[in-house]
Amino acid sequence: MKILLVDDEEELASTLAERLRIRGIDAHWAISAEQAMQRLEAETFDLAVLDVKMPKVDGLKLKQQMQAKNPAMRFIFVTGHGSSRDFETGASEVGADYYLVKPLNIEVLVAKIKEALQR
Repeated sequence: MKILLVDDEEELASTLAERLRIRGIDAHWAISAEQAMQRLEAETFDLAVLDVKMPKVDGLKLKQQMQAKNPAMRFIFVTGHGSSRDFETGASEVGADYYLVKPLNIEVLVAKIKEALQR
């Protein structure tokens, strides 16, 4: 399994990718929608973990762009704003597999990644 983490907080994205690699997940990261799309042009990913609130292009719009390139790709959204209940409606509208609220629990994230890829 190969995943792409996209979060405008570089330290969070890189640290999360490192912690996932320690757990046997081939994790890569990007800090913007533009960078994520460049990575997607060069590589194939099974799943993307997208931050909802990012400058210029938010995670919801990025998901649509990514899915146009790779329709089989799965998505998990993360948000640091509000509660999961606040995000629930938006996630279901864009077809998110899961949504998680920051700060992320790495073991929960790993479990959700595995669940999403087994669907």
